[in-house]
Amino acid sequence: MLTWVYRPGLVDRVVAACGRGQQRRRLLPARLVVYFVLALALFSPAPYLEVMRHLVEGLPGQGLLGEWRIPAKSSLFRARQRLGAEPLRVLFATTAKPMGTEATPGCFWRGLRLLAVDGTCWDVADSPANEAAFGRPGNGRGHDKSSFPQVRMACLIEVGTHLVLDAELAGCRTGEVPLVSRLPRSCQRGELVLADREFLGVPLWRAFTDSGADLLWRVPANRILPVERQLRDGSWISRIHAHTDPAHQDPVTVRVVAYQLHGTAREGEDYRLVTSLLDARRYPARQLAALYQERWEAEAVFAELKTHQRGARIVLSSKTPDGILQQIWAHLLVHHALRELMVRTAATRGLDPDLISFTETLRSARRSVTLTPGSFSP
Repeated sequence: MLTWVYRPGLVDRVVAACGRGQQRRRLLPARLVVYFVLALALFSPAPYLEVMRHLVEGLPGQGLLGEWRIPAKSSLFRARQRLGAEPLRVLFATTAKPMGTEATPGCFWRGLRLLAVDGTCWDVADSPANEAAFGRPGNGRGHDKSSFPQVRMACLIEVGTHLVLDAELAGCRTGEVPLVSRLPRSCQRGELVLADREFLGVPLWRAFTDSGADLLWRVPANRILPVERQLRDGSWISRIHAHTDPAHQDPVTVRVVAYQLHGTAREGEDYRLVTSLLDARRYPARQLAALYQERWEAEAVFAELKTHQRGARIVLSSKTPDGILQQIWAHLLVHHALRELMVRTAATRGLDPDLISFTETLRSARRSVTLTPGSFSP
């Protein structure tokens, strides 16, 4: 699977572009180290030598191993350091593209590709370098700190396929809003971006709408949204203002959708959404309210990444910040590969990708690495 999605030629070009190509022939050339780092994420939390054995287990029978031997753990550790995080980041940026089509269930609504933005945190190894680089959050018990430093991650996700299209990483002292503000670079016209209430603000709203994308975001309970024009479907036109605009000289026009959920644990709770889709006839309020629940697909993506793929309550093991970033980009690349496999498989059978099990795909991919050698020898 790894060499199918991330072709050796592409990996070589990325490594060369990042200046990580080896100057002499090594037991661990840069291309092999990239696949080794990806395999560490795929087989998480298996140890170094066990993962390398998985990578090369099928090679002797095909005469591809030659005189190559599995290096010592210290050599693998130094090879990871030489590679660094940048080639993994560039490889992700090069390959992370939407795959859903109009025929893919859950990917489009009224001609708009459905995307979601959200954030999460990764626990990382408790080392002085990681704490200095990423910070350590409080744990809610007075002045105590949590057990581990954390990396905050913000993602742009294609809802129907669970593909992560873009991601930003920073220490836990950086809020989600500043990270999400860098994601409009991957948005364009013909997309509808869903987001929760903590992201609603004029600067971020404009950053996304300037990309051409439309928005459907939840509103905080204390936000006042006066009715400027009532629409037939019960929604209304209103305006939002930036905190830096106390005179309300530069408003943003939005449409407000208010509703309640019935038959749930939150019976009778009021919900409000704001959207840039102002045409009530083309985009009915009732359908927008039903559509908003798709935002929770982002939580499912984070569960796939952090619970199933990384392993529940597993702490990323690198003691250095660059090693931690390398591990996170590797997890994103492996998740993208798994999801690409699921989307292509679903398309051949005319299925919704949601009907394919992520955990079974993960197990199958692990078997494929061990039983089916890649397209090159070490």
